[in-house]
Amino acid sequence: MYHLDITNTGEYSFKVNCNDYEFLVDAKGKGATPSDAFLAGLGACVGVYVRKYAEGAGLTLPEFSVSVDADFSKEKPVCFRKINVNVDLKGTRLEERRLKALQEFVKNCPVHNTLKHNPEIEIKIT
Repeated sequence: MYHLDITNTGEYSFKVNCNDYEFLVDAKGKGATPSDAFLAGLGACVGVYVRKYAEGAGLTLPEFSVSVDADFSKEKPVCFRKINVNVDLKGTRLEERRLKALQEFVKNCPVHNTLKHNPEIEIKIT
């Protein structure tokens, strides 16, 4: 089970502790916003799966990057209506079959799967 502790440090700033690491989330621009952190989780998860595929397939992939673009809905409820994830292989060329296999493999990252399957979310206030 995953567990994170998020502590308000004043106004719209939050310290996030996970494992032995901490980072700042700030809705007023002093750090990653909650939406930035959410999209970064998706992009990083896709990146992990790109790396896993390359290693498992014995592919040399010295460098790549992932970019994520998203648009908020204009009507309620406010949510991302579209998220685009782009993986740039930085010049590495793959055969068409490998490219399709990579595309399908990265769709198995847990963050992508979570978004696709609408998890049950329970919020308690104590």
